[in-house]
Amino acid sequence: MKIVTLVENTPREGLHAARGLSLYGETASHKVLFDMGPGAEFLGNAAALGVDLTAVDTAVLSHGHSDHGGGLEAFCRVNSQAKLYLRREAFQPYYAVLPGQEPQYIGLSTPPDFLHKRAVFTDDTLRLDGELFLFSDVTDDPANRAAAPKLQEKIGGEFQPDVFAHEQHLILESGGKAVLLAGCAHKGIVNILAAAKRHLGRMPDAVFGGFHLFELPPDAPDSLRLMDLTVKALSEGDTVYYTGHCTGDWAYSQLKAALGERLQAMNCGTAMEI
Repeated sequence: MKIVTLVENTPREGLHAARGLSLYGETASHKVLFDMGPGAEFLGNAAALGVDLTAVDTAVLSHGHSDHGGGLEAFCRVNSQAKLYLRREAFQPYYAVLPGQEPQYIGLSTPPDFLHKRAVFTDDTLRLDGELFLFSDVTDDPANRAAAPKLQEKIGGEFQPDVFAHEQHLILESGGKAVLLAGCAHKGIVNILAAAKRHLGRMPDAVFGGFHLFELPPDAPDSLRLMDLTVKALSEGDTVYYTGHCTGDWAYSQLKAALGERLQAMNCGTAMEI
């Protein structure tokens, strides 16, 4: 398998970085686009990296935030064949709400009609075939994830905590290897890994995604407790982790110190053979 980071926060010469994420994956039978970043930046990056987006047969949206789905329409305009797999809740109104500040809309724009015609709304699990498996049946243990009180959903005119019903994850299996793609891991990479292990019967060989730890106060007791839990979970087996976007510098340094070469930066333009 091959995984290419089309868009991520970290700049690289000749590519357009943006705060968001877009990953391209190839298996023996599929060409997959997982998230589309905040806009059309992934299109130029794909061309520069030799990725033909017109050949993508499967597109997946990890969740309904604009830094992962802002490029949805751009993708659909250059690719007329791929089905788009997403949670039905992805188009709900999502906001970042901070005390004393105007709520910031971070959801997706109103989808054009042609997008609805290509959308496949997923349930807790969906096996597309022997290579692609989507799941969102993650047990949300708050002890295993970073709190995100600012992330909220507007329901009936009232702001309520986002329970991330719009989040899903993708397992790719090919050539005896299994790779987990997780967009932002809002429900916690520890919780998501537990679900992936339950479905696979083992730990994945590699994981790509943001771990949403960037807002942890460095060295605070709760931060250190969560990092200890995360290190313990990620240390199981010999899985290699490629992370960036919303993981954060402090959390990355803590994980790197514990995991060594099993943790790698998932920068814009990174291409890995698994």
